[in-house]
Amino acid sequence: MNATVATSVFGVFMAATVALGLLATRGRRKGNGEGGGLAEWSVGGRSLGTAFIWVLMAGEGYTSFSYLGAAGWGYNYGAPVLYVVAYMSCGYAIGYVVGPMLWAYARKHGLVGITDMVAHRFGRPWLGALVAVLATVFLLPYVQLQITGMGVVVSTISYGAISLNWAYFIAFAVTTGFVVVSGLRGSAWVSVLKDVLVIATLGFLAFYVPLHYFDGYGPFLDRLVTEKSEWLTFPGHGDSGLGQAWFITTSFLNSLTVVIFPTTVAGYLGAKNADVLRRNAMLLPAYNVLLFVPMLLGMAALFVVPGLVGAESNLALFKLVVDSLPAWAVGVIGVAAALSSIVPMAVFMLVIGTMWGRSVLSLVPRLERRQKGAAQVVVVIAGSLALLLTYTAPNTLVRLSLISYEAMAQLLPMVLLGLMWRRLTLLGRRRPPRPCRSRWRPARRPS
Repeated sequence: MNATVATSVFGVFMAATVALGLLATRGRRKGNGEGGGLAEWSVGGRSLGTAFIWVLMAGEGYTSFSYLGAAGWGYNYGAPVLYVVAYMSCGYAIGYVVGPMLWAYARKHGLVGITDMVAHRFGRPWLGALVAVLATVFLLPYVQLQITGMGVVVSTISYGAISLNWAYFIAFAVTTGFVVVSGLRGSAWVSVLKDVLVIATLGFLAFYVPLHYFDGYGPFLDRLVTEKSEWLTFPGHGDSGLGQAWFITTSFLNSLTVVIFPTTVAGYLGAKNADVLRRNAMLLPAYNVLLFVPMLLGMAALFVVPGLVGAESNLALFKLVVDSLPAWAVGVIGVAAALSSIVPMAVFMLVIGTMWGRSVLSLVPRLERRQKGAAQVVVVIAGSLALLLTYTAPNTLVRLSLISYEAMAQLLPMVLLGLMWRRLTLLGRRRPPRPCRSRWRPARRPS
């Protein structure tokens, strides 16, 4: 009975999610201009305001990794998981400057993605195609992360009635169908529903779990300090190597990388003007306050469900939920966590499709006028590859996140320096200075 109730609530909300995505695209003009075609599908026609950009980019930052991975690392290590709050906050500050620059450059030249910018900036179409291939390889672990997270949620809220393998496939099928139909605009609309549910459910859990299991925050924190003090200092629990040097370097590198992450750039390019991005950069850090909730609840799970190891630690938060709440509440919280997978995974798959449709397949003459259709086919292929990785190479959510960030950091010099330093060439040499245009000329020497 519990499984039936929880999965029914989940199913109703998933149907509403797909309907909302379809509603978002209703009435949008077809074609290849700014109002339709690839530009409309990939960057929302460059027409999203502050509210939609805020929820969309917050949706990219608050994923199933935050719901499950942050709780899992809080459970396994403790204090080192705070690097997530550090790098995201610093990344928003950098984005205040970099975001409007990327938006202005793309707007001026009619570009729709990071590979477009690279190809245009260095005048080499093949370079954009190469970056598209590399970025796809780098992004697949993050798509795998979202499939894994949503699969864990679906299996858990069904009380084990749905196996993990089937849950992974459901996550892939729902998100792939959603992104092919709705594009970036649909993701922004669904982000509104997701954020309402995330804020409501985490706000509830922040008060419910300590009161239910420990009679309040005071007894919980006292017990944490007394029995698990190792979790409250660096390098955290065990011989993890996650000390202060790791924290500083990882936070710094990730804060730079998140600015040029292809999905972040997609959010930038969807804005209707640069001021939207500046306001958004000031508002987004407030969303990071929510991240403290799963981190704390992960450490609370140490006392309630001890003994979770490896990938099982991702279940730390949901073990508390399933063990203590009625089935309908489990379903609602599961929906919030699932939408925290669907929205970012949709944007990641959308970006992969756009990169290939615009920078790789467009090099084939027959496909140049069918960029949107080609991009949608790539979305299905990329999602299938990520699903295959989920089955064959499972990993913890935090590790998958770090793999993507470590790899994507390799594009920093090309993208960030290339746009900020106009004399940088493809080979890394400085362009020679332009000849003087002054009317003054030196006198000729006598022969």
